[in-house]
Amino acid sequence: MPSVTNEVRIVCWNIEHNGRGRSGGDDHRDLARDILASIEPHIVLRQELTGAWDRGKADLYAEANRLGGLVPFMPAPREGRSNNPVGVLIDPTMFCVDAYFEHDLPSKAICNPRVRLKGCPKPLNLASAHLCHYDPDLRATEARRITTLADSGRSALVGMDANSYPHTQLETVALPDWDKIEDRVHYQHRTIERDGGRISDTRPDEILSGGARPVFTDLALHAAALSQPGALAATASLKRTDQGTAQRIDRIYGTPDVAAALVALEVYADDAVAEVSDHALLLARFDLDVLRRALTPTR
Repeated sequence: MPSVTNEVRIVCWNIEHNGRGRSGGDDHRDLARDILASIEPHIVLRQELTGAWDRGKADLYAEANRLGGLVPFMPAPREGRSNNPVGVLIDPTMFCVDAYFEHDLPSKAICNPRVRLKGCPKPLNLASAHLCHYDPDLRATEARRITTLADSGRSALVGMDANSYPHTQLETVALPDWDKIEDRVHYQHRTIERDGGRISDTRPDEILSGGARPVFTDLALHAAALSQPGALAATASLKRTDQGTAQRIDRIYGTPDVAAALVALEVYADDAVAEVSDHALLLARFDLDVLRRALTPTR
């Protein structure tokens, strides 16, 4: 994939089990790194860094090195919790790292480096999140915690596996028909009570990008408004069929100033991506000059 010099490329990807394969399955780590390297990303927002903390974080550094020497961050796995941490990898030739935070929540910690686009005074909060897969109430709490990254006029960009659904009527993928899904556990994990019935859980998206004064812009919806309907394609699962049709559960959000620099949001779910993971890869392309102006506010 040819690179474009005047753009910033940001990838969000849940690489299933970090490409290691489950129960002795095929190892796809090299293929995953090749796919990412072909994009030449400046920022990678990763989910399911399974095993990447082991052996001195060897897998994490192997991915960062394969991508041209990106600077990697990830929280340590927490005892008794998910063993699939998230992470963020950053191009040090384009961004300076100002600080690093971890938001420790009962399921998975949120990885939150704070960076500056070189030459720009305003910081940018980056975050990778993987919302709780089993508890809708905890997902709502996690989403509210993410809103704090935009507090006090801060700029932020967040990529996640939301394990929940978009809330608007503008989607091109219909929400699950729960009468046709026999997995009772999945039903409990992904639905909420509302108006006396059970519906698909859309609360995280409502908290992040809903209402009259939304905190974030859903970049796929913004791209669709820029005549890119493919940005609203389903992202997961690319493999399972027992939990209903694939849905747009992987999303990237930006504060409005950052979203204004978006040029395109692309969803990659080709054979190579599907061989690696049950999640599509999201690529957000930003105009570098517009982003630079957004992060250089006038007094």
